[in-house]
Amino acid sequence: MISVVIPNYNGLNYLPNCISSLYNQSLKPEEIIIVDNNSTDGSLEFIKENYPDIILISLKENYGFSRAVNEGILKSKNPFVVLLNNDTEAEETWLENLYKCISARDDIFSCSSKMLRYDHREIIDDAGDGYTLLGWSVKHGDGKNFRTFSEDREIFSSCAGAAIYRREVFQSIGYFDESFFAYLEDIDIGYRAKIHGYKNMYASKAVIYHKGSGTSGSRYNSFKTKLVPRNNILLIYKNMPVIQLIINLPFILLGYFIKLLFFSCKSLGKDYIQGIVSGLKLIKKTKKVSFNKKNLRNYFIIQWFLIKESFALIIK
Repeated sequence: MISVVIPNYNGLNYLPNCISSLYNQSLKPEEIIIVDNNSTDGSLEFIKENYPDIILISLKENYGFSRAVNEGILKSKNPFVVLLNNDTEAEETWLENLYKCISARDDIFSCSSKMLRYDHREIIDDAGDGYTLLGWSVKHGDGKNFRTFSEDREIFSSCAGAAIYRREVFQSIGYFDESFFAYLEDIDIGYRAKIHGYKNMYASKAVIYHKGSGTSGSRYNSFKTKLVPRNNILLIYKNMPVIQLIINLPFILLGYFIKLLFFSCKSLGKDYIQGIVSGLKLIKKTKKVSFNKKNLRNYFIIQWFLIKESFALIIK
């Protein structure tokens, strides 16, 4: 019924705890697939020696998050696929509650977990992702007390660090965009799902603990600062029809200007500009999502989400 896919890159220190929590689930996954991005820390040897029942896919180089999870999804055999970061520890009923959420309706594409901070378990790390007119992604609940965000609700997209997906939908909307390498790929696929009329939900009872930046190493770094603006340009270009892009362009430009000031204050301004330039160059190679009149209502719903998320960010 459920396959769990774990992308891994030099995550040897995290894997034992993550895998152990999967074995202790009240609803057992039928298969666990680990996709290794050419780790050099002994991860492969550790998995082979200690978990012979786990399906292991070994890539020849570090292709990033998107390629890794796509490999796992394509290898999986079950109707529901869970994507899980290696730096996590799940509560016993986590998988069961994710399944209850996604199986409630056939038009649900994904369900996001209630992610709490690993070292401060009374604080929320992510309660579903949003997206704004400024072109900013938003982690709902970030820094809030764990008692808040206690109700299931529709969200813009699921955080792919701990989320369940309806496998058959990938065949109609496409898989994770491998040109993204990492960051915002989950917003992109959530956006595409909404264009096609699917919903993304937040499963408030599916609790998991997340270290955060287990692979990239820190919240603000050169690698991430370059990739995020680049990927955001591709996300916007791909998913917004021309008229929607024109309407939102002043807000998007304002968002980029504010972010540039922010990262300049952290001595990462040049990296941010490099990311923008890289994104603009890649537009020529990026295929837009085909506009279809039958999805017109869905575009209005998406625009409403963008407006609503923007106001929520302002009054936060």
